[in-house]
Amino acid sequence: MLELGFVRVILPNYLFEKVIPTAVGLKTTLIISRNYLGQFLGCCLVMMILQCCLQKDTQYSDSISNTNSKTNVILVVTDDQGYGDLGYHGNPWLKTPNLDVFAAQSLELTNFHVGTTCTPTRAGLMTGRNANRNNAWHTIAGCSILQEDEETMAEVFARNGYQTAMFGKWHLGDNYPFRPHDRGFQTALYHGGGGIGQTPDYWENDYFDDTYFRNGSPEKFKGYCTDVWFNEAIRFLNNSHESPFFLYLATNAAHSPFNVPPEYIKQYEAAPLTQEQKRFYAMISNIDHNFGKLLTYLDQSGLSENTILIFTTDNGTAKGITYLKDQDEWVGYNANLRGTKASHYDGGHRVPFFIRWPQSNFTHGESINELVAHVDLLPTLSELCEISYTPAKPLDGTSVVKILSGEVDQLDRMLVIDTQRNQWPQKGQKSCVMSTQWRLINGNELYNFFDDPGQTNNLADHHPQQVEKMQEFYEQWWTSIEPDFKYALIPVGHEKADSVMLTIHDLHTTEGLPWNQTMIREAIYHPQGHYNLKVVEKGDYRFSLSRYPNESGLTINGKAQRMPPSAFSDGVPIGRGVEATHALVELADTTFMVTVDPQQPAVVFQGPLNQGEHKMSSYFITSNGEKIPAYYIGIKKLDH
Repeated sequence: MLELGFVRVILPNYLFEKVIPTAVGLKTTLIISRNYLGQFLGCCLVMMILQCCLQKDTQYSDSISNTNSKTNVILVVTDDQGYGDLGYHGNPWLKTPNLDVFAAQSLELTNFHVGTTCTPTRAGLMTGRNANRNNAWHTIAGCSILQEDEETMAEVFARNGYQTAMFGKWHLGDNYPFRPHDRGFQTALYHGGGGIGQTPDYWENDYFDDTYFRNGSPEKFKGYCTDVWFNEAIRFLNNSHESPFFLYLATNAAHSPFNVPPEYIKQYEAAPLTQEQKRFYAMISNIDHNFGKLLTYLDQSGLSENTILIFTTDNGTAKGITYLKDQDEWVGYNANLRGTKASHYDGGHRVPFFIRWPQSNFTHGESINELVAHVDLLPTLSELCEISYTPAKPLDGTSVVKILSGEVDQLDRMLVIDTQRNQWPQKGQKSCVMSTQWRLINGNELYNFFDDPGQTNNLADHHPQQVEKMQEFYEQWWTSIEPDFKYALIPVGHEKADSVMLTIHDLHTTEGLPWNQTMIREAIYHPQGHYNLKVVEKGDYRFSLSRYPNESGLTINGKAQRMPPSAFSDGVPIGRGVEATHALVELADTTFMVTVDPQQPAVVFQGPLNQGEHKMSSYFITSNGEKIPAYYIGIKKLDH
């Protein structure tokens, strides 16, 4: 039976129960794209093999004595994977069989929205508050650090007796008290900055056999990054016997660089995609493989029934679709959405969202098209899990439990998504006011989401009252968030932070910023700017200024070795020597200048700091008088 290019596949229950254990309880009638019929049947064989080898592969027990009666939560958030980056959403090339099966088991929110880039989404998700309220409106430049006085989802769950853990990408601050294990996660394994290979990350991490931070301490791992995150997450679950758990599994994939095990690329060799897109799709296929492993583990361990499992992503696609200038054509797939990552059109922030909870009264295998967003997750999950939560600050989100359960079928609400990516939020900057049916873009473009999801027909002139209504909401919303605008202050000399490592990733500047290690090597960008510090205690401090991070072992004027690219990973260039002769640190009331020994890895000196808030700048001075920022600055109070 053919329906619009899809095949209706009817399979007996025993096939689902014995061949695809993750599909227990799934309706035996599936609608599958004809393009995926072969891969779906192949998936059956893969799942049989996976079921047999899972215990040996991951070295976990078959079952868990799940003694807690509270509901568990697993929140999976992938990076840069857009709405169209799933086979389930009609992508004709992307192979995601496990996610497709999971989607068919779940309740889908088809009008679900996040921020347009990484940090804003994570801040809103963790707090229920728009990122403009909490210094998380950018991804770099000191504006990707979640304010210390914000309460996180992990803190709420931990306070209610849950074991809490996160694995993968944090991107809300790399120093105390902003790290995940400072914000309610009892167990945290993560990379630095906004991605593997970015400036705050461990030197020369490249997705393979990397060093990550476990509760702040570096630890070496074998294997591909996404495999590590999922394996460690399952290890955590295997040890979570007596208490309910909240697990936040946030992959850095499929964020660039598009490095991936070669075996995942082979299936895309013949696809009409660019080489970067093939690697991007391959990264998503690896995510799919690991997600399937998680599903099988949950079923085999007996955890599935009482666990809320959510799959979503952090913004629109990064490479699912791309424009080829020389050919004047778009290549790839974006589910006919307008815009991609960082866009305030729907393609930048409408993302997949699936929630499965077998014990619930959710309508599994169906969808809801009401407006829901990342800021709704904290109040919604708190209510679903029946845990105590009284917000200390006004939320932008609300509980949508009644929508999920079908008790109500519509919400009368509006929300704002914008793309700031600057040093201070600007009113009207790439704004999108949303209701379930309408989108008001930039205050003057109106689109009907129901009739025109691709946002091609501006109806502002036809519906002036709707435009005025949404403009008024934006004005009220902006007035409500303005009092919250402030920068995060990085504490120095705190008893819980023996030392602080600042990286140029967090430099407040409007100039080009070397936010990844390739840029660090090239030493092309020399921005002028400052760090916002809070000196907790007056005293003598030791400063360590370096061109490269400590673990690199490289001298100030050294040249890091080139790492060549391959068919499945990016390389990195040779490091440029800077010929520094002096180092300079400037604060409002203090200036330090010392001579550089070019054969040393850092310039180390000490000096007094006064208690209070300070703007600090630091530079190397080269032999020709050029000022180059010190990319890495260590600060330690001497009597701690």
